[in-house]
Amino acid sequence: MSLNTTAVRIRVTLKDVKPEVMRCLVVPITLRLDRLHLTLQAAFGWTNSHLFEFLAGDGRWGIPDPDGDFDPQPIDARKTRLSNIVQETGAKTIHYLYDFGDSWDHVIKLEKWFDNTTTEGLPLLLEAAGRCPPEDVGGASGYAEYLDAISDPTHPEHEQMRLWGPEQFDPNVVDRKALEAAVNALSEIWKPRRRTTRSK
Repeated sequence: MSLNTTAVRIRVTLKDVKPEVMRCLVVPITLRLDRLHLTLQAAFGWTNSHLFEFLAGDGRWGIPDPDGDFDPQPIDARKTRLSNIVQETGAKTIHYLYDFGDSWDHVIKLEKWFDNTTTEGLPLLLEAAGRCPPEDVGGASGYAEYLDAISDPTHPEHEQMRLWGPEQFDPNVVDRKALEAAVNALSEIWKPRRRTTRSK
């Protein structure tokens, strides 16, 4: 089995959030973790405004802070591939933590492997359910409070939250075309460049 021709279907669910926010994607198993981070940002509709980490087994992968006092530092996500996590930990479930303040925990399940396949055109968004919460809403509990406030005109924070968040926010409505376009744009950027031979 060549890793370069192997893809994996992943189902990614935002933990502790109702209604469910889920994305199903196909990604190359050799995708670097910093690129998996960007893929998940695009697929969910986040704005890539905060730090992130991947967690599996006893391992932590993220962007090390050269000035950071945190010890130990995470393993560099720019130098690690999804296949490395699978080989090193045997994990079938990986956690992707985005925004250490709001602590959005995305549960990534590795569902199905595709061997001897082309990885051109990947990553690919297959399914999307539930709208991504607004950034900086206060994590899962803050999001639940936000939904309560905007859905109840008698709520004391109704008007304030309605004005603070996106216009006419509906947690069940997903702009699938926009998410697909964002994910497809990444596959175009990361497309392997074909070498051209110059004739002398």
